[in-house]
Amino acid sequence: MPELSYPASKFSGLDPGLHRNDVQSGYTRRVKRYMATTERFIKKVEGTVIPIPGEDIDTDRIIPARYMKVITFDGLGDHAFHDERFDEQGTPKPHPFNDERYAGGSILLVESNFGCGSSREHAPQALMRYGIRALVGISFADIFAGNCTQMGIPVVRISREDHRQLSQVIEQDPAAVCTVNLIDRTVIAGTTIVSCSIDEAAGKALVSGLWDTTSLLLENRDGIDAKAAELPYCTW
Repeated sequence: MPELSYPASKFSGLDPGLHRNDVQSGYTRRVKRYMATTERFIKKVEGTVIPIPGEDIDTDRIIPARYMKVITFDGLGDHAFHDERFDEQGTPKPHPFNDERYAGGSILLVESNFGCGSSREHAPQALMRYGIRALVGISFADIFAGNCTQMGIPVVRISREDHRQLSQVIEQDPAAVCTVNLIDRTVIAGTTIVSCSIDEAAGKALVSGLWDTTSLLLENRDGIDAKAAELPYCTW
C-alpha cells in the first residue's frame, strides 16, 4: 500500500510522538477485526423476537435527535427508543426493550410504516448496536429499509394476518426461536411458518455479500494501489 501524504490536520489531536505508520497499523488492525467479525453472506438470521406494537413508528422515536450529536455511532444502542423506555428522571417505563421476557432478542417484529420520518441513519445504527439483526414487519419506510440493508440487516415484509399469527406465537412463548430465511423467503417461529418478501435488489445484495461495501473495497486492494500510484498526493 502507498503511504498517504495527509494534510497536517489529519492527525491533529494525536500524540505528537505517534508515528504515521503507527496510525496506519492501527487502521490495518481495525480492518482485520472488521473482516473477522462481520458476517458478509446473509442467507438467514436466527434469534428470539422483540415485538414492537404501533403503527408509524418514526426514526425520532427510535433514536431521539439529541443523541445524534456524535462523531461516531458508538454507544447509540444504549439510547434506542430512549424516550419510549425512560421518563425524564430515567425511570424505566413499560416497553418491550425493558421487558425481561424479550431480553437478548435480535429480531424486531413491527407493524406498518416502521422507520418513517427523517432519513437519519442513526436509527438503524442504534438498533444494530442494540443487537438487532433483522426486522420483520407489515411495511417499512423505504429510506430506513435501504439504510438497514447497507448495514447487513434484512428487512422483510409480511401480511397483516401473518403478523397477527407471529405475534400470538411470541406472546405465548417469548423464548421461541425465529428464523428469517432469505433463500426460502419464509419466517419461522416455533411451528408457525409464514411467507415474507424483501426488495429484490436488497435480497440479492444480502445473500451475495454485495451489501458489504467495505469488504468489496478491501477485495480490490490491488486496484486501489494502482490508482493511488497515479495520484500526486500519494507517495511510495
